[in-house]
Amino acid sequence: MCRPCPLCKTPKPSFFYHGPQRDYLRCRKCGLIFVPREELPLPAAEKARYDLHENDPTDQGYRRFLNQVIKPLLAHIGPPPQHGLDFGSGPGPVLAQMLTAQGYRMACFDPFYRPHPKALGQSYDFITCTEAMEHFHQPAKEWQILRRLLRPGGWLGIMTKLVDDLSQFSEMHYLSDLTHVSFYSRQTFNYLARQDRLRVKFYSDNVILIQKPIRA
Repeated sequence: MCRPCPLCKTPKPSFFYHGPQRDYLRCRKCGLIFVPREELPLPAAEKARYDLHENDPTDQGYRRFLNQVIKPLLAHIGPPPQHGLDFGSGPGPVLAQMLTAQGYRMACFDPFYRPHPKALGQSYDFITCTEAMEHFHQPAKEWQILRRLLRPGGWLGIMTKLVDDLSQFSEMHYLSDLTHVSFYSRQTFNYLARQDRLRVKFYSDNVILIQKPIRA
């Protein structure tokens, strides 16, 4: 049975690519490429893979990598003290530590390492989601959580590799990690921006900033 797109719920997504270990489908409406539900990794396998991540706060290369989203985000959110959330912080919340060092108040949430309900019961001036959206099994649900937690006027800083050249999908390094199950493009984020009346800015092929408007 072919289930609808897990992001926009459009029925009958198209077969897109047959990989060496699993298939990939693509939604014609929002452009999301995703792994079929029956081929998603189990939680234990996910956790085992994430435990291998080495997020060392003293690693200058990793800090430069995170600065790809931190620098444009800081240009929009203004000076401290503002309240931010690192959503999908992983086993080592280096990004949150970097922003805390600059005077921002940071909370962290991760379903495996920091599953704190309190963090999802607040609202935030800004949210970071770095190298996390590609792991979303239920992107519609997780997107609505991010949207709900963001205050009007707030910014969401995303890092995820965009798939804008479909002919290059099979060569993406993301495919080597079986916990990567959702793949986005400019089409996808433009769809979300139109749907929820958000402002979207693309800074590179892996950095996207989204603003929630201030409603009258």
